[in-house]
Amino acid sequence: MSALYNFDLATAWAFIIAFAVFMYVVMDGFDLGIGILFPTITVGKERDAAMNSIAPVWDGNETWLVLGGGGLFAAFPLAYAVVLPATYPLIIIMLLGLVFRGVAFEFRWRDERHQTFWDFAFFGGSLAAAMAQGMILGALLQGVEVDGRAYAGSWFDWLTPYTLLTGLGTVAGYALLGSTWLIIKAQGRALDHAYRMAKPAFFVTLGLMVAVSLYTPFLEANYYSRWFTHPNVLFAAQVPLLTGIIVFALLRALVKRRTHQPFLLSLALFLLGMAGLGVSMWPHIVPPAITIWDAAAPESSQIFMLVGTAIIMPIILIYTGFAYWVFRGKTGEEGYHS
Repeated sequence: MSALYNFDLATAWAFIIAFAVFMYVVMDGFDLGIGILFPTITVGKERDAAMNSIAPVWDGNETWLVLGGGGLFAAFPLAYAVVLPATYPLIIIMLLGLVFRGVAFEFRWRDERHQTFWDFAFFGGSLAAAMAQGMILGALLQGVEVDGRAYAGSWFDWLTPYTLLTGLGTVAGYALLGSTWLIIKAQGRALDHAYRMAKPAFFVTLGLMVAVSLYTPFLEANYYSRWFTHPNVLFAAQVPLLTGIIVFALLRALVKRRTHQPFLLSLALFLLGMAGLGVSMWPHIVPPAITIWDAAAPESSQIFMLVGTAIIMPIILIYTGFAYWVFRGKTGEEGYHS
């Protein structure tokens, strides 16, 4: 196989995994965000309506998390073998958070005597999962110590001010997605509350995005070079420019009380954030030591999996789109618990 073919194959898988991660943010970010906002939502019908707004879709959203993690294991096994030991505590926290959230979702309807406890579990699980996801991203961006083909750092290398910043940014961003999703689905007082929560979530997310963006180029010399040296700066500058346009449009949509625009623009904000991270990291999959080509599985394995992915991914997109289409519109009082 030619060097160009190898490049294209590894790059294709890098984009597939990046797409799966973005789809996870799209699909699971807003329901984690609703969990994060849960303590601010009035107990009773408003909380029930918030839960009903995600009931038809929440259980399938982790499909993309499985695809991203499974794709990383299959297509870039070396990266998987290094990243997991570097972030084991965070991954355990994330999985436990998702478990508590899922259990709470079911039990709050069936065990009404302890609904306060299950509501807290739903909030705590959502917060823990979101924070852990953001810190995993931060731990990867700040660099992973590698010796040969194995993780060489300590158990707590992931715990730094930078990872705390990326964790909080993810929590705030998910809260923004959750509030803008409720703008689409809620009615009456719940809708007014969603608009009220969206504005502080927007400003906190923006502030943390700016902080992370200013911090990241100084983590590695390569990051700084990508953002501030000529001619790289001419291309990289398009990301903050587009982000500024989206920020203005999102704030205007919230002020004008638009229905669908705030959620779609929030997704665009996340997409541009991922694009900025891609500008910093490319072509490393485990900065600063391992590139996508270093970590790639054998070509035959990648081709075999690519064929399966080409068949399965459109099916996932079709049934996911169908589910959202069927359950479109405002959420009523009747729903999951009925």
